[in-house]
Amino acid sequence: MESSSDEEEVRTFIQVLSEKYSPENFPYGQGVVVMPSPPGSPVKDRLFLPNILVLSDSGIGKAGDRSDIAAFCAHVVELDLSHNQLNDWAEICDIVSNIPNLDFLNLSMNPLSGIELEPSMAEVFPRVRQLVLINTHVSWETVHKLTQNAPELEELFLCLNGFNTVSESQTSCPSLRLLQITDNQLEAWAEVRKFGQMYPSLRTLVLANNSVDSVGDSHDALQQLFPNLRSINLNNSGLSRWEDIERLNFFPKLEEVKAKGIPLLQSYTTHDRRSLLLAQLPSVKRLNGSLVTTGEREDAERLFIRYYQDNPQQQPPERYHVLVSKYGELAPLAEVDLRPRRTTVDVRWGDRVEAVALRLEQTVGDLKKHLRVLLQLPANGVRLFYIDREMSSVVGPEELRCGSRALHSYSIRDGDEILVVPKVKSRCSSSHV
Repeated sequence: MESSSDEEEVRTFIQVLSEKYSPENFPYGQGVVVMPSPPGSPVKDRLFLPNILVLSDSGIGKAGDRSDIAAFCAHVVELDLSHNQLNDWAEICDIVSNIPNLDFLNLSMNPLSGIELEPSMAEVFPRVRQLVLINTHVSWETVHKLTQNAPELEELFLCLNGFNTVSESQTSCPSLRLLQITDNQLEAWAEVRKFGQMYPSLRTLVLANNSVDSVGDSHDALQQLFPNLRSINLNNSGLSRWEDIERLNFFPKLEEVKAKGIPLLQSYTTHDRRSLLLAQLPSVKRLNGSLVTTGEREDAERLFIRYYQDNPQQQPPERYHVLVSKYGELAPLAEVDLRPRRTTVDVRWGDRVEAVALRLEQTVGDLKKHLRVLLQLPANGVRLFYIDREMSSVVGPEELRCGSRALHSYSIRDGDEILVVPKVKSRCSSSHV
């Protein structure tokens, strides 16, 4: 009797392992470890296993024989089980418990919603340092059981899990250094601050693509909650007040900030967004992914002063007064007229002299076309020479040879002269003119 299609689709970890890493797939055995199979093992006589196993999107729903896992995976340090059908923590723990050196575990995209982890099972994660649970919809209760039983856990990824609140744990996880919880539904800072209580050694907090609308704690509270935070990512959050940006300075060790796509900055130009942010964050060394140079910081701080000088209707923040004490009140920037300049020169063609107004952004080629029409010159067969009235006795005429060169590059001024001469078959130099 044939098994159902569901039973056929659910495969064991050891089945997928033996198929993917069989000798047929590695005829030369390069860059892999050869492990003998245990007596009576249903898998092949040997497998070519690297210490990093990628078994994603393979239909895995069960562990398989634990003795086989232990025999073949003793050297494995990284395991990617994402996009499988694991929906039972007992099966996951059977796999993990038999990989004693496991350092990295990716369970993303497995259907773990509503599946609770028994406390005794969680004890199999003692060596895991990086745990990825993206889009698994695990509960906070399960997360806490994992962090409580993973004393070496340093990085935790909880993206796309639909969290709109944070359930506090009674036990902190002092080893955690990085928490990435992007693309959830967190809004209130009252929820975010719980991370500081649960993860006191946190150095990197990635909150991008949540709707966090404020940084709502006092100076002392933020120092106590996040004493080691060095990097925070608030991209596409809901921050809309400069006061919240100022409060980022209360994190005592903060060096990196990402704050792209926040409502506060939408009305500013791209350049002003970065400058106004940077001026408010004196200790930040990297902003929106780019290193901050000393020169950039000074330019940003001066722009910040001028911004509030030019907009007196806006109440300047405390940072404005600090910067004014540093640089003083700044004079308005000089207005520079960048419109194309015009000049008038004398154009000499034989005995004929015409005063001609030139647009200096024109090229030599443009000038030749203009003069052909104005003076009814032949289409071909003329050469142009520029005569600097003040320097002509020293340098002589300069031929305008390059048709694509702009006239302003010759430093032409009012009263200078353009000499038009016919071409002759023999070559002649400007000294013959």
